[in-house]
Parts: sequence; structure tokens; C-alpha cells
Amino acid sequence: MILASVLTTNLAILVLAGFIGFVVISKVPNTLHTPLMSGTNAIHGIVLLGGLLLLGLPGLDGLSKGLLVIAVAFGTINIVGGFLVTDRMLEMFKSKPKPPAKAEVEPAGESGGGSGAAGADSGTAGKEEGGGSS
Repeated sequence: MILASVLTTNLAILVLAGFIGFVVISKVPNTLHTPLMSGTNAIHGIVLLGGLLLLGLPGLDGLSKGLLVIAVAFGTINIVGGFLVTDRMLEMFKSKPKPPAKAEVEPAGESGGGSGAAGADSGTAGKEEGGGSS
């Protein structure tokens, strides 16, 4: 009788915590998602350290150590994946490099012969001729 009561209480707490967590997370704007993701990665790092410390305790049976190894592996995957996702999201907010100006991207003018100044003069002369004929 007591066991059923404890089980029912724990299940009710689990369901309510899941519901409240869903409601809270669904209200988070997109701009705050990345900082929250970094915060949860830090929390998972603390959990991972706790698992590693427990693995070093003497007197654990084989099942406990096996479960701890699995928990540490999943925690590590979660942390690494979280940081990769966070880094990818932050890349979206970086400004893209501007394309170089046309004066810098004229390798054909320099390969035509002479110095770079002569190539620039010939380009200017071509513009003057084009402007005069129209």
C-alpha cells in the first residue's frame, strides 16, 4: 500500500515536472536559446564530473560501474553535441565577409604585360574611350 503511494507520488512529480519544463522552454524566444543551451552544457559538465568521481569510489559492484560508464558516455555525447550545436547556431549570427572590391580582383590586367600601374592606366583609358563614344 505504501509502495503504491510512493510510486504514484513520484510519477505525478515526474509528469508535472515534464509539463512545467515543456511550458517554460516553449516560451523562450529564439535569441535566448543559445545562452540557455550553453548553460545546460555547463550543468551537464558538472553531472559528468560527478559520474567520474563515483566511478573512482571503491566498493561498487559490476552493475553499478557498468551503468556509470554508460551514463558518463551519454553525458559526454550530450556535452559535445550541445557545444557543436551552440557553435553552429552562433555561426548564423556572424556577419559574412564582404566581397573584395573590383580593383583588387583584376589579375588579368596585370598579366597583360608591364607593371601593375600600366594595367591600371589601360583600364582607365578604356573607360574614357567607352564614355566618349556613347
